[in-house]
Amino acid sequence: MDRLFELGSEFWVAAGETLYMVAFTLLIGGFIGLILGIVLYATRPGGLLANRVVFTILNVVINFFRPIPFIIFIAAAQPLARLVVGTGIGNDALIFTLSIASSFAISRIVEQNLVTVSPGVIEAAKAMGAGPIRILRTVVIPEALGPLVLGYTFVIVAIVDMTAVAGYIGGGGLGTFALVYGYRQFEPAVTWAAVLLIIVFVQVAQFFGNWLARKIMRR
Repeated sequence: MDRLFELGSEFWVAAGETLYMVAFTLLIGGFIGLILGIVLYATRPGGLLANRVVFTILNVVINFFRPIPFIIFIAAAQPLARLVVGTGIGNDALIFTLSIASSFAISRIVEQNLVTVSPGVIEAAKAMGAGPIRILRTVVIPEALGPLVLGYTFVIVAIVDMTAVAGYIGGGGLGTFALVYGYRQFEPAVTWAAVLLIIVFVQVAQFFGNWLARKIMRR
């Protein structure tokens, strides 16, 4: 426990790095995943903008990358990270890699939630003369907003988990802190302090996501 007090400043720096990585990954990967998911939904057979070629290509690409274990994906994406962000190591490189990896998972979550929107609601909008883009913007997305919030909440939890491997490419965060100052130095109190704070982050995100989704679905 004394060792934990000695590392107090490093502990909170690591916590800030975790929040930084999660926030920017969610911002970038969440936006890309949302766009990909909407395109998947709209271009699927029978969709509002049905296009077999676009849907097939996008579907194959997402199915190819999504199953790759993240630790392997980090290594595979390092050259691309070096090209785009100027480095293959550190927090920024991890955010880049996390954003790509999470966008594929998010796109599926978005697509699956949009598919649950009642066809009757869409047909009613068509009968009123609304075009495909307007239906997507004013009917489909608002109808699926509650489940989408829950889906993104799940993604936040997954991203927090994935930041724990930041140390493998020279990144920081609570995962690296627990590994370097806890596990490698045989300090279980340090390790558990990092674990407990990660649990707090996850619980707060889950509580807020559930609350927001309930509020949206009651409207």
